[in-house]
Amino acid sequence: MNWNSDLPKSALVVLDHVAAEGPIAPREISRRFNVPLRTVTFALKKLMKLDLLRKTPNLLDMRKPQYRPNHERVRELHEIIELLRIQMGVQLRAI
Repeated sequence: MNWNSDLPKSALVVLDHVAAEGPIAPREISRRFNVPLRTVTFALKKLMKLDLLRKTPNLLDMRKPQYRPNHERVRELHEIIELLRIQMGVQLRAI
C-alpha cells in the first residue's frame, strides 16, 4: 500500500479532529473546523478504507452517523502516520 497516494493531507487533519472530539458527525467536523463537507466525506472514506476510523450509528438521529478513531489501528500505524505528518507538513496533532 502506498500511503502517500492513499492518504491525503486532509485525511490526517480529519483524523486529528475526530480523535480530539470523540464520536462526531461529518457535518459537525465541517462546521467546527471550517473544512468543506465534500473534503471531510472524502477523507472519512479514505480513513475507513484503511480501518483508522469506525462508523457508529447516532441513536438520537440515525441520519447522522458518527465516526470515531480505531485506536488499536492508529497505535499499530503510529510510526507511518507520524512520517506522513512530517512529509506533508501537518502540524495539528490530537492523537
